[in-house]
Amino acid sequence: MSNGPLIVQSDKTVLLEVDQDGAEQARTAIAPFAELERAPEHVHTYRITPLALWNARAAGHDAEQVVDALVSNSRFPVPQPLLVDIVDTMGRFGRLSIANHPAHGLVLSTTDRPVLEEILRNKKIVPMLGSRIDEDTVIVHPSERGRLKQQLLKVGWPAEDLAGYVDGEAHPISLHEEGWALRDYQRQAAKAFWDGGSGVVVLPCGAGKTLVGAAAMAQAEATTLILVTNTVAGRQWKRELVARTSLTEDEIGEYSGERKEIRPITIATYQVITRRTKGEYRHLELFDSRDWGLVVYDEVHLLPAPVFRMTADLQSRRRLGLTATLVREDGREGDVFSLIGPKRFDVPWRDIEAQGWIAPAECIEVRTTMTEAERLRYATAESDERYKICSTARTKLPVVRSIVDKHAGEPTLVIGAYLDQLDELGGELECPVIQGSTKNAEREKLFDQFRNGELTTLVVSKVANFSIDLPEATVAIQVSGTFGSRQEEAQRLGRLLRPKEDGRQAHFYSVVARDTLDTDYAAHRQRFLAEQGYAYTITDADDLRNP
Repeated sequence: MSNGPLIVQSDKTVLLEVDQDGAEQARTAIAPFAELERAPEHVHTYRITPLALWNARAAGHDAEQVVDALVSNSRFPVPQPLLVDIVDTMGRFGRLSIANHPAHGLVLSTTDRPVLEEILRNKKIVPMLGSRIDEDTVIVHPSERGRLKQQLLKVGWPAEDLAGYVDGEAHPISLHEEGWALRDYQRQAAKAFWDGGSGVVVLPCGAGKTLVGAAAMAQAEATTLILVTNTVAGRQWKRELVARTSLTEDEIGEYSGERKEIRPITIATYQVITRRTKGEYRHLELFDSRDWGLVVYDEVHLLPAPVFRMTADLQSRRRLGLTATLVREDGREGDVFSLIGPKRFDVPWRDIEAQGWIAPAECIEVRTTMTEAERLRYATAESDERYKICSTARTKLPVVRSIVDKHAGEPTLVIGAYLDQLDELGGELECPVIQGSTKNAEREKLFDQFRNGELTTLVVSKVANFSIDLPEATVAIQVSGTFGSRQEEAQRLGRLLRPKEDGRQAHFYSVVARDTLDTDYAAHRQRFLAEQGYAYTITDADDLRNP
């Protein structure tokens, strides 16, 4: 037995004692192949999954490195079956490879003939393949490169994609680092992406993912298609690119519900390209409208399913996914891996916070009791109505009021999911409400007033979850959400994490109705906060109002 900081268990969990000598070194060693699940105060839990091991393999790590990282840092002997399984699982990656053949174009090759024979008997995979060139090689229909990788991952034989990328149409882009400079981790992230060719960069909200995208664009010096969650986010991208690069406004087009501009740099919303007219996706021509050299997916964890299908056709283009969390509530992390690329770079939220690049945050759950009438209505309601009843409990209103009063003068966001509740809160707090139907011009005007201090409180629906830059927001109060979505928790917390000029701490409140589904879903959302190492306290509404 050694004094190593890791305890490696046969169920493929890895425990890291953070106060033990060598913990930081051990965490760095296992980060490429183990996914962080929980990170409370003293012991962090990681899990080794096939996808995590294939991610590591795709990023250039081999089984020997993985085994050595576990054995050399473990306090107890590592279970032998686990080590055998790691070697076997990682050995599955790359026995099939996709490459360009000088005479036949795109081909699927194998170093292990029985694997190819197995694949050729799969009814979903065979239609993607052409004739067999020899015993180890078969032609791949070029349009099926992405879908083939998707299916091969699902059957447990992930292919190594060696077919490379087209350069795309050249377009000069350079960074203008005047009065600012890329942070070390941003530079490392852009380099890791470029060296790998395609893949995902995971950085916390507020850590400057847009600048990583700009650095990748400057490296590519090619026409770029940027896909974003909404029009407001797209216009923020445009402002950042004009401010930080050699690009001018005329070189950047907006492809949204309001405008259809296709320029060397085109920023499109997921909504417009996934919009159907008479059952057809009418905006697919956007993908073929230029010879794109780079495609950037902002908030890749929110990528709609139809965009996965479109992404399958873009395999010859370099693809960069940007996200604060690879958690997908629909479980399609494997599609991100096969169609965008493996995780190329990530940094834990608390590391970025320790460096001063994002604000420290205090997370508080405030529990309140529904009125007797609401409790009776909740008890007798159908199951699909119960969550709305407890989420919109009227006893939440005075709690929100008291939190706003406690932080009087501080930039505060009140966030919810139900429009009637938001309107009621807007009236109670005498402040504007931004929701889906609020026109973009009005949204931008209100966000600008919030940024410059004219407004200190805004009530917002889930439209403010994504890609909205409100750097001075220091308080967020969530009153209702999308059930137990950890993804949403990440985005809402992220609204607060831009570093404050005066170094102030951020405060993230959740107002929850006790003894209801609201409490159950809040516990699920806490998982995200625990994963990132944030302390989470629970207090009673009465204690808050009467400190």
